[in-house]
Amino acid sequence: MKKRRSLPAALFCLLAIGATAQNNGNNQDTLAVAACKKCLVIAEQSQHRIVIAEVPSGRVIWEWKPESSNVQPAHVKWFSNPSDAKMVYNNGYVLMNASGGGVALIRVADKKTIFYAYVGGNTHSAELLPDGNIVSASSTGNYLMVFKTDTLHYPGDVYTKKIPIDFGHNVVWDAKQQRLWSAAREHMHSFRYNFNCNAPDLVQDTVFSLPGTEAHDLFPVYGENSLWLTNTTNVYKFDPVTLKLTQADVVQANIKSVSSAGNGFPTIVARPKVSWWTDEVIDAKGKRLFIRKGWKIYKARWVVPNTFSYPAGDQMHLCR
Repeated sequence: MKKRRSLPAALFCLLAIGATAQNNGNNQDTLAVAACKKCLVIAEQSQHRIVIAEVPSGRVIWEWKPESSNVQPAHVKWFSNPSDAKMVYNNGYVLMNASGGGVALIRVADKKTIFYAYVGGNTHSAELLPDGNIVSASSTGNYLMVFKTDTLHYPGDVYTKKIPIDFGHNVVWDAKQQRLWSAAREHMHSFRYNFNCNAPDLVQDTVFSLPGTEAHDLFPVYGENSLWLTNTTNVYKFDPVTLKLTQADVVQANIKSVSSAGNGFPTIVARPKVSWWTDEVIDAKGKRLFIRKGWKIYKARWVVPNTFSYPAGDQMHLCR
């Protein structure tokens, strides 16, 4: 029997990349995002869109609007006032959510909405679970919602499960400890995932008090095993192993988002100028790094890998 010769690893990778580009259509957007040395992914509410923009020029290199995508016209209103956006799957996809109640997983290469669903309750955050399912947090609804990321039957006929939580504003997966963190008003919650692809669920593991009230943003500190945590008065670093909080050396009070990216990148924050939005992104000391007049920025994050939550080089995967 004649043996098959295996392809060299480098050639195999090139073929795989070529196949992905062919399947995804025009791949220029992916290349532009990958080539950007300092870019932000922004939840921008003046035009109800997600933007990837260059710093400090402000040049927009990518944007997604629901009305220009494959979102059904009747569902476009779900994506009014985007409230968060995270780069996932090795920066090849964007996971976003909106106050209008929608959650969407968007492919950067062709801006196709691979999956979307209605959450409701003023959705403030979303997160990928290890098997590709999604969990979201809603503030006025006071719940987390877990979805089976069913790309064949969305947005209607997909499995969901609600988990009550007070003033839900954030969800972050901790890959090392295999748990989900959510800071809700004045308490930190951790949950265990049942790893059931078809019937995903979360079981509360621990809950303990936090200083202050109305916890808002929770997001990994780049290069550290810790999380940024904001509330109405302070910004903290939270250690998920010791469960200790340390006040961060960052401008304080009413911070909507915090993001870091290691050497050469300042820690950035989004702090409202008007109501809940701003037209600029500032550094930890309050110095302006980015401004676009007329924009309504709710949250802004560096486009960098998130190895706190996902494996290095993580690729799109769905359980079946």
